[in-house]
Parts: sequence; structure tokens; C-alpha cells
Amino acid sequence: MRELTPQVLGLVVRRFRDFDAAEDAVQEASIAAVMQWPRDGVPDNPRAWLAQVAFRKMTDLIRRESARRRRETELVEETARVSETSLDAPVDDDALVLLFMCCHPALTPSSAIALTLRAVGGLTTAEIASAFLVPEATMAQRISRAKQTIKVSGIPFRMPDAEERGGRLGSVLHVLYLIFNEGYTATSGPHLRRADLSREGIRLTRMALRLRPENTEIAGLLALMLLTDARRHARTGPNDELIPLAQQNRALWDREQIADGIALLSAALPKGSIGPYQLQAAIAAVHDEAERPEDTDWPQILALYELLKRMSDNPMVILNHTIAAAMVDGPKEGLNLLDALKEDRRIAEHYRMDAVRAHLLEMAGDSQEAAKYYRAAAGKTVNIPERNYLLMQAARLTTMMARS
Repeated sequence: MRELTPQVLGLVVRRFRDFDAAEDAVQEASIAAVMQWPRDGVPDNPRAWLAQVAFRKMTDLIRRESARRRRETELVEETARVSETSLDAPVDDDALVLLFMCCHPALTPSSAIALTLRAVGGLTTAEIASAFLVPEATMAQRISRAKQTIKVSGIPFRMPDAEERGGRLGSVLHVLYLIFNEGYTATSGPHLRRADLSREGIRLTRMALRLRPENTEIAGLLALMLLTDARRHARTGPNDELIPLAQQNRALWDREQIADGIALLSAALPKGSIGPYQLQAAIAAVHDEAERPEDTDWPQILALYELLKRMSDNPMVILNHTIAAAMVDGPKEGLNLLDALKEDRRIAEHYRMDAVRAHLLEMAGDSQEAAKYYRAAAGKTVNIPERNYLLMQAARLTTMMARS
């Protein structure tokens, strides 16, 4: 359903030119499928089934709202006659079409990203708000305004031409990056990962690279995803508990996927200007090429983060730079850099600030303060494996202090 829904939504939006109504119609079709398929069996062509049900929902809506408009009534009758054969016709992947359509020229980049995460990625408003570091109510308003802006703009929903795709590519790549990240570490819930989202992010990025094979930042993003996702089997234990990078069994890392990511990166880097996704992929490659945690080339990682900081004002980049600085120059340097981030309202209350501070305090030998910040971080995250891990670190330090 996660794979089919954005494809069907793209199809319905392109036919009816009404994003809001199309999203409602596809949601109703999905609910009907969840109710009927377990009872009657999955149809031979589930995509066509969902599309036909969504078409009927749209037909009913338009008939109710536009009985006085003959032109729209004729459009409804024509759409209702669409056959399964035409639905199976070879066209661009509808999820990718929807992705570019959502990155609409009438929208600001932040609104386009939010709308695409909702429509293509299947993320909840709360998950998108967490990714943007804004309140959920703010994000809900942003998504609602984005739909309304598209509706009144008059710009058609279609796959943009090559020039338009170039203008929207930055937003598209950011969307894919956030979809993958939500899959790799879920914002909330009982599981650390949402593998379906990670796979969808990789799949859509591969498609984008086929569309623009000369673009080195798409290649860099795909390399970053592959190099990061290669560690997935080692990130959790038998009970889905989180295992940090330094403690992972590196024999479980997917070496074929690492080789694919490094090959993509090696081909992209010599071609021209280097962007942030290529730099992040290079950092991931340094981690993946280390056979043991102590073999990690932290000075190289620190240098790459220095370059990345010049390109990006992302507070998460600055936070990761802080960790790299601590690994090279000691925890005191990391803590000093972390203090400078306290004034950044985008991240000041994020659980990772407390988690990183706890880690650096533990490195510095201050177990009591470290345990306090581990507990503080645990209280701010709603991902259960992450919360359990942080509480276990606090308990471990508390036990050590009691024994000493």
C-alpha cells in the first residue's frame, strides 16, 4: 500500500487537478482496500483497483459540486471509462511524477518539501514537524496552505520539463533525504527503523538519478543512503534495541552496498563542484571503510564537517561537527562547541543536544552529569528503542557510581 498509494495519488491528481480532493479520494480507496482485500483477496491489479475506486470517489464529488457545469460533468464521464489497460500503459513512475509535481513553483521550498513528505513519503504531520524542527500545528498549517496555493495557482499538475526539473531538484533531493532519514531512524514508535521508508527513499533517488545521470549531487545522495543503510543489520539487537556505531558488529554491514556507494561517490567527486550530499557521503564512507572503531579517521571526518558547515546552516550538521571535534581534540572542545548551539532555537530543546552532551560528559569522566543528561534526552524522544538506550546508559553510569 505504501508503494501504490503515491502512484495512484499522482494519477488522480494529474487527471483531476485538485490535490486536496484527490488525496481524500485515494485515502478512501485505501480504507476500502484494507477492509475488502483481507476478505475477498488482493485483486490481480491492485493499482488499477485503487485508481478506479478513487476515480469513482472523485466522480461522486464532482457530480455533487458541479451539477451546473456541463464541462466538468463530461470530464467525469470520460474519466469513469478509463480501462485497466490504460492504467497499465508504460508511463513515468507516478510516485516520481508526484514528487516533482509537489515541488511546485508556486510554493516556497519548505512548503514543497512538507507537502511531498506528506503525499509521497506517507509521513504524518508530527513526523514532518520533527524533521523541520517546528511545532506540529505550524506544520499542519503549512501543508494546508501549500495545497490551497497549488489549487489557486492555475499551474497544471504534470511532469515538468527538463528546465523546470532543474529548478525543483534541490527541493526534491531534500525530500528524498528526509524520507530516507525518517526510515533509518523513526521519529516515534516502537521500532528504531521504518525499512519501507528507507527503501522508498533509495528507490526514488535511483529513479531521479536515471532521470539526471549527470547530476553529481543526486549521485552523492544515493551514495549517502547506500553507505548509511549498509549498517542497518548491525544497528539493532534481537529485541530491536539500539546498538551505537562504535559497538556494532561490522561483519554484519552490507559490503556489497558499501562498494556500490563508494563507486557512486568516486565517480561523482571528480566531475565538478562538490555539494553537501557528496560531503555527507564521504563522511559515511570514512566510517564504513574502518574495519574497527579505533581505525576511524576522525581528523578526516572533522575536516569534511568543516567544509560541510560552510555550505549548510543545518544545526544537525553543526551538532555532528561537535562530536567529530571531540573525537579529535577531546571532550572539552566538544562541550565548548556544544554550548554555542544552546542559543539556536531550532535545536536547543532537541533530545540529541542532551544525548550528545551526555556522551561528551561521559568521555570527560563526569558520570553524574552524564547520567542526568542521558535521562533528560530520554524524556524528550518518542522513539522507544532510542529512549530505552538512553535510559540504559543512565542506569549503567548510576550503577558504576554506586559500586565505586
